[in-house]
This record gives sequence, structure tokens and C-alpha cells, in this order.
Amino acid sequence: MEIPFMDKWRKWQTPARGVSVMAPEGAIDLLGECDLLRAQASAVGIELDDTVASLERLDQLLPRWRDDPDALSWLGNDAGLYLGTVIVRTVPGAAWQVWPNGQPVVRLASGREINVVANGHDWAESGTPELSQLYLEASER
Repeated sequence: MEIPFMDKWRKWQTPARGVSVMAPEGAIDLLGECDLLRAQASAVGIELDDTVASLERLDQLLPRWRDDPDALSWLGNDAGLYLGTVIVRTVPGAAWQVWPNGQPVVRLASGREINVVANGHDWAESGTPELSQLYLEASER
């Protein structure tokens, strides 16, 4: 996955192989931007306000993007990053981490890591698992 600001950030970091690092504060805010997803949602009157309810509304979108492989890939990234943003902002102890390969993941207080980008791609491609269901699983203690 290519996220330009993360590629730049990675050049300055030299983490040990096989460990994760915390994402820098500036990157955390950028992860939640998700411009393509926000545009798709806005076009049908859905406001993405970083809440569980917005995840439920996204789950109801008609998947018009599935005919466009480029849009599908970008939308999958955005859906995963948006899911991660909602989890980090609403689940106590959840935080962004970046694997040495640059993959952003969400680490829960329990230590479990969620590859939200992979989940976002699954959702964009097939609609399952639903983003709201993934959130519920992450928020269970």
C-alpha cells in the first residue's frame, strides 16, 4: 500500500526488523482523511463523523466502485483507514502502529493488532465483513 506521507516518514525511521513502531502524531491525523471514501459517502448524503453510526451507514452504500479496479483499491485503503480512525478515537487503549513495512494497523489495549487496511479491502471488494461488525469485535473487551 502506498501512502505518500508514510513513505517519507519511513525513510527517516530505522526500526528493528519484526517490531512495530508508533505512528507519529501528524500521521495519525492524516490517516483519517480518507478523501475518496468521504467523497463517495458525501455524494449520497452520508456524513463521516468518526462514529460507529457512520460505519453502519457506510455498510449500506451501494458498491458502485466495484467496476473500477483503481477506485476499488483506493476505496479499500480509505475504508480501512477510516475504520481504524473510528476505533482509535472511540475504543479506550486503541492506538495506531506502523509495521516496519509501512502497514498501519490498530493495536488494542489487549495487545491484539487489527490490520484495518486488509479489512477495508475485503469490505470494498465483497461487503463483508461489515465495517460496523469489525468495530464491534474491536470494542469488545
